[in-house]
Amino acid sequence: MTPRPRDFREAAPGPGWAALPLPALILDADGRVAAMNDAAEIWLNLSRNSTLGRALDGDEMSMRLRLQPGLGPLLARVRASEEALYQTSVQFEIGDRTGNHQARRAAVHAGPADGAGGSVSLLIVPQDDDGAHQARHVRSAARSAIGMAEMLAHEIKNPLAGIRGAAQLMAMNATPEDREMAEMIVAESRRIVALLDQVERFGDTSAPRLSALNVHDALEQVRRSAKAGFARDVQIVTDYDPSLPAALADADQLVQVCLNLVKNASEALDGKAGGAIRLRTHYDHTLRRPPDETDPTGRPLPLQIEIEDNGPGFPPAIADQVFEPFVSGRENGTGLGLALVSKIITDHGALIRVDSRPGRTVFRISLPKA
Repeated sequence: MTPRPRDFREAAPGPGWAALPLPALILDADGRVAAMNDAAEIWLNLSRNSTLGRALDGDEMSMRLRLQPGLGPLLARVRASEEALYQTSVQFEIGDRTGNHQARRAAVHAGPADGAGGSVSLLIVPQDDDGAHQARHVRSAARSAIGMAEMLAHEIKNPLAGIRGAAQLMAMNATPEDREMAEMIVAESRRIVALLDQVERFGDTSAPRLSALNVHDALEQVRRSAKAGFARDVQIVTDYDPSLPAALADADQLVQVCLNLVKNASEALDGKAGGAIRLRTHYDHTLRRPPDETDPTGRPLPLQIEIEDNGPGFPPAIADQVFEPFVSGRENGTGLGLALVSKIITDHGALIRVDSRPGRTVFRISLPKA
């Protein structure tokens, strides 16, 4: 690590600054980080020791943090006017241990800092517009799917049972060629019934059975099931935070959600050499649900589960619609798995988001503490 410049002086903020619930930093006159609080360390995935004395927005930090747009013009205006200003929708591309970057958006409030001239105090206010957007669409998609479930279950499943029974009777006395066709009718009828069963599950409006649970127990159950079946040839890597407190969730439904996501990841890899799935947990106390009429402050969702694969990612044409019913990136996919996942997570009062690009797709589930 490059030593800190000799002219660098660490800032000494006032009492309580380090305990602010939002990420906060102080930059000196040269744009170098002179102080950062605990929330900034966590949200930016940067250690204080390795960051102090480095320019927040520059080449030296580019492997660990990139900003779009840069903060240079904002800092210059604050220094020139000596007034507090803010900039909305700054994208923070935050590096991880694998060399990848995760994009987060935030508003940045900047103002003159006490102490040496030219120092600027930054307060980062995470924006979760994608979470609010996703939640609205999930609720709309769930309502549509429930209506479809009621219609399809009554209008299609019963006639299909008759078709399947008739085809089975035909096969008993048919020629080999006709028997093959009858068996195909039976098989396709069963496939459609299975699809309708999945659609019907959207109609279950009962609330999740919430209780305190260890998310690692749920993830280990998912990992063992996957390795014993569909993911036996896929490497599954775990990266758990052992200090994570208990989550408030329905254990069976959380296993169902994670198993679905791991299965999707395994299918996306499709035998790719070096294909791997990573199950990761961590704590992010800055993350909350978007405020609404029932919770004006936004519910804290600090427990994070990430399911990542190094497959090809979603096709760009559907990247913004993967949680909607009947949208699928696979040729024979039903497009219901992720819609059901989103409905379950939304029923929990939690969030699920996806960041997908070629070589890296990450689903992140954000849950409340018990």
